[in-house]
Amino acid sequence: MIDKAKWIKSPENREEACYDFFKSFKIDKKVKSAVLNITAMGMYRAFINGDRVGDEIFTPYFTEYNKRLQFQSYDVTEMIDENTELSVICAEGWAVGYMRAGENQRNHYADNISLKFSLDIVYEDDTTENIVSDENVKVRSSYIVSSSIYHGETVDKSVEICELGNALVDENVEAVIIPQQGEKVKEQEVIKPVCLIETPLGEKVIDFGQNLAGYVEVKACGNAGDVVEISHAEILDKEGNFYTANLRTAKQKTKYTLSGNGVEVFKPTFSWQGFRYIRIDKYPGNEINLDNFRAIVVHSDMKRTGDFVCGNPKINQLYHNVIWGQKSNFIDIPTDCPQRDERHGWTGDAQVFVRTAAINFDVEKFFEKWLSDLAAVQFEDGGVTWLAPNYKNRYLQDVSSGWGDAATICPWEIYLAYGNKKILENRFESMKKWVDYIHNFGEEEYLWLGGKQFGDWLALDNEDGSYKGATPYDYISSAYFAYSTSLLVKAGNVLGYDVAEYEELYKNIVKAFKERFISDGLPVSNTQTAYAIALYFDLCTDKKKTADGLARLVRENGNKLTTGFVGTPYLLHALSENGYADVAFDLLLQEEYPSWLYSVNRGATTIWEHWDGVKEDGTFWSTDMNSYNHYAYGSVYDWIFGCAAGIKIFPDGAGYKHISVKPNIDKRLGFLKAEIKTRQGELSSYWYYKGDEVYFEFVIPNGTVAKITLPDGRIETVTGGKYIYGI
Repeated sequence: MIDKAKWIKSPENREEACYDFFKSFKIDKKVKSAVLNITAMGMYRAFINGDRVGDEIFTPYFTEYNKRLQFQSYDVTEMIDENTELSVICAEGWAVGYMRAGENQRNHYADNISLKFSLDIVYEDDTTENIVSDENVKVRSSYIVSSSIYHGETVDKSVEICELGNALVDENVEAVIIPQQGEKVKEQEVIKPVCLIETPLGEKVIDFGQNLAGYVEVKACGNAGDVVEISHAEILDKEGNFYTANLRTAKQKTKYTLSGNGVEVFKPTFSWQGFRYIRIDKYPGNEINLDNFRAIVVHSDMKRTGDFVCGNPKINQLYHNVIWGQKSNFIDIPTDCPQRDERHGWTGDAQVFVRTAAINFDVEKFFEKWLSDLAAVQFEDGGVTWLAPNYKNRYLQDVSSGWGDAATICPWEIYLAYGNKKILENRFESMKKWVDYIHNFGEEEYLWLGGKQFGDWLALDNEDGSYKGATPYDYISSAYFAYSTSLLVKAGNVLGYDVAEYEELYKNIVKAFKERFISDGLPVSNTQTAYAIALYFDLCTDKKKTADGLARLVRENGNKLTTGFVGTPYLLHALSENGYADVAFDLLLQEEYPSWLYSVNRGATTIWEHWDGVKEDGTFWSTDMNSYNHYAYGSVYDWIFGCAAGIKIFPDGAGYKHISVKPNIDKRLGFLKAEIKTRQGELSSYWYYKGDEVYFEFVIPNGTVAKITLPDGRIETVTGGKYIYGI
């Protein structure tokens, strides 16, 4: 039992070093069962008699360790022999290692790696034995000389392994141990190289053809001491040279020193990279054989639930990029990006994308775990900071609308997608605390004014180079105040709670918002974002006038958007739900900058952080904030699914029990088919043209009631089955 074990540490504590904790023991009875319960302040990988235990990577994963540190349990019955050695190699990981987070760049949760385990054996005579971590465990050095999440890994197979002595009991670990809650992280697929490039600078670069998160497995043969060294990058520069400036301080390098014992295979154990390209900095001999390199994709072990195809190949590529953005950034937590010195659980990115995430993959378990960390880092006054986990609350004490609102938006969207009230039960107190925080902020009771806000992050309607858009922060914050309060009320009603107080609060917020921010039926801020969120959050005094105004702003801007992280997720919805589906399709299909297809036309295989991550002249937007694998703008797919395919969940039909199927068609797509595996079964919407006629085919799962609305005005309510229509 793991609670009987002691936390132990290495007698040596060298920065970025990996240590191998090991214990040998004899078994003189027949084993009925053996379970290894194990965790670490850092990362670990366990072996029994040299064979790997389990197939997970990066365990025990990233949580707010002092409040929630997961342990994993493995059935190792078949691995136990008469003479057995348990070996656990540990790295610094998130808890100890370098993570760019405020002034304190290291040791966010601990000053050293610590390990805790219990191997619980039941013999066939029903006697038991617990082999636990304690001061009798020995420690030795490792072939993994150094490992860092950002910087990569160095492995030296020529180095002599040295025993360092017995482990020390670590009395300073601050952690609450809990059973595994989230999804496992695993190797998912293999990608072979597309080509070998010699750049203008003479660099040898391998292109895998896909931006991804993972690592490269390398085969090499050489003499003892020969070195393989690889650098990773997402993109080549204007001249075609290897480009890493956007990685900031992250080195993203792997280095392997050969033992000289024939063909050797290397890959990282405790580090991953975000990349499409690798530069071969060193390699034995002069010949680069592409068969010796393969990219291994890693992400949380989520089941794929959604699929999409249409008659427009560029939209299909956009969808491909959305999927890969999610795979690259759902590595235990919803990270912002997988490559630079960040990879944090940004709350704003998560709430923007959560609906799309739940269409593409089954993310119920993934978000249950992450939202538990969000609640764990929530401040006593209810404020929710920018990150979860939040480095023992030492990194960011600031709160922003649109980011903290993940506390209400994510639980509600996960409930809608899967119909499980437990997510609302577990997170209701967190939702309530967040709304109370806003209510108690400042002097205005029904508006959120002031504070340190991100605003419409990376919008294009402010001065060139600005990170923040032109929509006033107070407008955005107060709108989210209304929206989060409305979601709290909905959650309370689902759970049967008395939320009359918050129903009244919501009415007062809406009234105050309209009085301060709406003039003559229109938002006082003349931005696409201001109009879009007023429509989407139902804060208008005149919806038609506001929708007309939004369409006008888009048309006057050449059918181009100007929105950032706040406005973009709602822009197309606001248009199509208010009579301007044609304008929404124009935006979706726009190919000039700024647009979703601009990056597609420039060869993107994932979603960019900036609309102009690569400018039209081939130069870059910036070096400090320019990721080419940032999933937030991939939220456009929830519009394609919800409006173009027309599938939406009614509030009383969570889990796809009661849905609307109301497709919006556009001949420029040719045809469209969206599918999803719901908790009720397979659901799909398919429309296609034959000449001037349009045909619709819908598959409705048993247990689902669907209200089908066709473009010619026909309405039919159906249950499970296949339905075909023509107009």
